[in-house]
Formats: sequence, C-alpha cells, structure tokens
Amino acid sequence: MAYVEGLRCRECGHEYEVAPIYTCEWCFGPLEVVYDYDAIRSSVSREKIAAGPASLWRYSDLLPVVSDSAVDLGTGYTPLVRADRLAEALGLGEVWVKNDTRNPTNSFKDRVVSVALSKALEFGFKTVACASTGNLANSVAAHAARAGLKSYVFVPADLEAGKIVTTSLYGGNVVAVNGNYDDVNRLCAELAGTYPWAFVNVNVRPFYAEGSKTLAFETAEQLGWTTPDHVVVPIASGSLLTKIDKGFAELYKVGLLDEEPQVRVSGAQALGCSPVAEAWLTQSDTIKPVKPSTIAKSLAIGNPADGYYALDVVRRTGGGMAAVTDDEIVEGMRLLGRTEGIFAETAGGVTIATLAKLAREGVVRPDERVVAYITGHGLKTLDAVQEVVGPTATISPTLDAFHEAFTIEEH
Repeated sequence: MAYVEGLRCRECGHEYEVAPIYTCEWCFGPLEVVYDYDAIRSSVSREKIAAGPASLWRYSDLLPVVSDSAVDLGTGYTPLVRADRLAEALGLGEVWVKNDTRNPTNSFKDRVVSVALSKALEFGFKTVACASTGNLANSVAAHAARAGLKSYVFVPADLEAGKIVTTSLYGGNVVAVNGNYDDVNRLCAELAGTYPWAFVNVNVRPFYAEGSKTLAFETAEQLGWTTPDHVVVPIASGSLLTKIDKGFAELYKVGLLDEEPQVRVSGAQALGCSPVAEAWLTQSDTIKPVKPSTIAKSLAIGNPADGYYALDVVRRTGGGMAAVTDDEIVEGMRLLGRTEGIFAETAGGVTIATLAKLAREGVVRPDERVVAYITGHGLKTLDAVQEVVGPTATISPTLDAFHEAFTIEEH
C-alpha cells in the first residue's frame, strides 16, 4: 500500500488531498508528498527490503504509489562501485561511484518516470507527456510503451541526435521545439492546462520527484545501512539533489538507519548553465535565470524550479558547489573512463570535474567517504568526445607495421 497522507506546500504549508496538482493555490509554491512515517516505520524493515525485488520497488513503502500496479522496466538497484583508481587520481581516500547508466534507458530518469507513470495510471490518465532535455524523453517514451499509454514528449530541436533517435524508437510522439528547455517547459505548462494528460514534470511532479529518493536509499543499503560523509550531485532543476538529501533523512525517520545522517551535499553545474552555482559562489540568495550554452544539455535548465531548495540543502549540510567548463566536462568523462571503466554522459563529466575541483579546493576532503552520482550513459552524448578520442594508431595489417607504431617492453 502507499502510506501517503496528502500533499503539502513547501512554502506556506497549506495541505491538499492526493490529486494531480503541483502548485499551491494560496501562494503558488510547489507541492510535495506527505507520508505517514509512523505507519511506514511499523511496516518497513531491512529484511523486508532485502527480500524485495532487485529494483527501486524494494522501497515501495517509502514511495507514493501502490507497487503491485507499478510500471516497471527493472529500474534501480544499480551498482555502487568502489572507485580506488579515481580516488588516487584526485588525491582522495574513499570514493564510490553510483552508476545509474545501468538503468533500462541508461539514466536515472527511469527512477522518476517509473513512479510518475505508475501514479498516472492510478489517477486514470490515458496519455502521458513531458518537457525534456533528452533523458526524460527516452524514459517517458519507453515506460509509456510498456504501459500501453499514449505519449507526447517535447524536446529542444537542437538536442543530441542520439537522444531523439532512441526516444522516437519507442513509438510515441516526439515534438522538437525551436527553443531551449525553458521555452519547451513553458509550452508544456500551457498544454497541461489544455489537455487531460499526465505531464510527469508538471501536474504529476510531486509524485515524479519522489523517485529520486531511491538513489539515497540504495546508497545507504549498499554501504551496509550507513551513509557517506559527502555526496556530489549534478544540478539541472535541482530536484535530484534535494531528494537525495530527503531520502537519507527518511531512512533515519523510519528506523532503517541507526544514526542520524550527517551527509554533506555538494552540487555540480556546467559553467554554461550555472545559475545555482553562481548564487553559491557569489553568496547570493538570488538565482538569476540564464540562457544555457553548454555541451551538458541534460543539465541545461536556465531557470531551475528547485534551485533555491538545492542551494538551501548545500548550505545547510556544509557542502559546496562548482561550475566547470566544457573542456573540464570532457576531461571528467575521460578521467572516469580511464580510471574506472565507466562511460558517463556529459552530466557525469560535470559531476567528476566538480568532484576534482572541490577536492583541489579542500571542500571534499581525503578523510571523507564520498559518493559521486553518475546519472546517464556516455553513448547518449558521443558528439561531446568524438573529436578528442579515437584510434591510438591506424596501421597496415602487418607485424612490421604494428612494431613501427608501438614499442613493446618485454616483461
């Protein structure tokens, strides 16, 4: 069962019944799901979770849907990899990489979409939709196909070709919009008021966002029901960062952690779209919208809906933020690949480049257990690296040609 009591405004606290709504009619603040934590505490246990499926639905007691009607492609329970070679390269001690490239459509968006579409079915929707920078489009189209729902996904027309191709393959309607993500998002807000559709990041957003908590749940479980000292999370809308923080807190609230978590949360942005990091670096309370210009298109949200909440989490937990250049992003992708054999998309390059920068600045310390969240696969953004990687040598098919190209040391 779902232990949901209702919805509550994150600004004024006004409460609402469970419904496909997302803004407060009193102050226009965003709504979030309210749970009966006492009931969850009496139901959930480490043993129950361990006996559950090897997917995010092992945490169904902490999610806002009835799990036996879930739209499930097998999302979640992705590897948490001890990254000793990466740690050595960065001068750090204990580093782990949460590898969400291993999800069904190769990004963490499968977590939020599995929850959102499951809730959409509960509400009786027949059509689902979204505004997306790519990964969400992939996931909504795939999950809609699985559930037998119609889908409309709206993306910037200059999106990476690979993301448009893979989204289109699932058979839904892919709408390319001449504009950036913020333009696409405004169009979808208008459409959400026109058609009786479930827009996963508009009218179903309070439920959709809860899927991100499962990254924190899995991290703690995979670390033996303990928490890291520090996490580094990429920022687009800011929701992922805030929900990871919420996830750790909820585990303690329902008795799954023995000690109250003290996790420092740091945020990662691309310099070409860094409104939250800019506010952090200038010690400002104002997040100024920007026009995105970065290779990290999955993070290119110039007016982040949860930016203020992400900024608050980083400040409250004692974390940090950085904004990294496109060249640093590419080097972050290559560093993760050559040290740990993980091919991350540009957003992952942002995370690793930020981890490196924060390590140099002493914000991330060698005595901390650190988790870096890699949220999408590099095959989605090949164009970002194809000019800087390639064959080590091109030779004729002869032994002499090989020896001419390479000097092999005898062992």
